[in-house]
Amino acid sequence: MIVWLNGTHGAGKTTTSALVQQLIPDSRVFDAEKVGETLMDITPGLPWTGNFQHWPPWRPLVVETARRVLDYTGGTLVMPMTVLIEQYWREISSGLAQHAIPVRHFVLHADQNTLRGRIAGDTVLGPSSPFRLQYLEPYAEAARTRLHAEAEVVDTTHLTPAQAAQAAQQIAEAVKS
Repeated sequence: MIVWLNGTHGAGKTTTSALVQQLIPDSRVFDAEKVGETLMDITPGLPWTGNFQHWPPWRPLVVETARRVLDYTGGTLVMPMTVLIEQYWREISSGLAQHAIPVRHFVLHADQNTLRGRIAGDTVLGPSSPFRLQYLEPYAEAARTRLHAEAEVVDTTHLTPAQAAQAAQQIAEAVKS
């Protein structure tokens, strides 16, 4: 099984995924961003598109990597990864379905002001990252038009990183039920 934690930058995916992994027996965190980083390391580089998700190999490689890891280890993969483009999500989710891998899709949601504040105050990735800020409106549009209707929404607006355990507990209980 895959527990996919979607949502935009600042919603709490990384923090929550580590906590969810602790609550679901036989689970591992697999950040699909690492697949993108591998593609970014190809020399000479692939034609730049502004985001590795736009590279056609990224999506099937995410599916294949997840499938191979699950074939090897069994259990559950907790995958914190923002995927806002509907076509990309369809490619990934249908690819996983073709391998009979069930997916529980959660969206960690916070309002725009909260997200901006979290991004501005990020001491790990740097404050007010233009890259991260540029995804706030596309996230809001995806949330309004389809994303919240297609996933289980967990509101993290009023949670501090220290309180992320509440979101993780909600996700783990939903997965176990």
